[in-house]
Amino acid sequence: MGRIKLTYGIERVNMNEQISQAVIRRLPRYYRYLGDLLSQGVERISSNELSVKMNSTASQIRQDLNNFGGFGQQGYGYNVKFLHEEIGKILGLDKVHNMIIVGAGNLAKAIVRYDKFERLGFPVIAMFDVDSKLFGTKINDIPIYSLDELEEFIKNNRVDIAALTLPKNNAVKTANKLVSLGIKSIWNFAHVDLQFDDEDVVVENVHLSDSLMQLSYNITRKCNDE
Repeated sequence: MGRIKLTYGIERVNMNEQISQAVIRRLPRYYRYLGDLLSQGVERISSNELSVKMNSTASQIRQDLNNFGGFGQQGYGYNVKFLHEEIGKILGLDKVHNMIIVGAGNLAKAIVRYDKFERLGFPVIAMFDVDSKLFGTKINDIPIYSLDELEEFIKNNRVDIAALTLPKNNAVKTANKLVSLGIKSIWNFAHVDLQFDDEDVVVENVHLSDSLMQLSYNITRKCNDE
């Protein structure tokens, strides 16, 4: 069997180019579907075959991947293992991102107990809260500290991401404090959109209720159509 020459597109990417958020939102889906294919022993796949699984079009898939240089070979398609690894690198999954959680309520507990985050390279190394009854306790071996210890902890440990799972009225103040302590990445679950003038600060605002309302809309529309 002749050697297949694959296009190592990531080496040709200009990372300063602005990639649309729509493309970025699709990358985790590519990674997830390709991971499923790997577990099934699939070695290669065409853009047409992948489009069926992604509920997209082959053209859309090629356009998305061409933003990063392209990874396929005409007449061969995509090497599943290689493409999975390269998208993982684009998403930064080849690195470890230490994460803390501010707010030790039910959502925080669910995040800590979901072990896939750590397998993807996002280990939770500490949690912080204002409830003194929680100080010194652990959830899944993750210690809970007083919020007053936040500054000292960040000084003495590498923290890449701070997740906020606290009430809306405390979120802005806490986020500003985190940024002042040098945290540049915030995963925000508080019911408020956080924005910063500092372009180096990256925020992902997550509103779980939005997804539920979208589901409600689709249910309502389907019922009205029947």
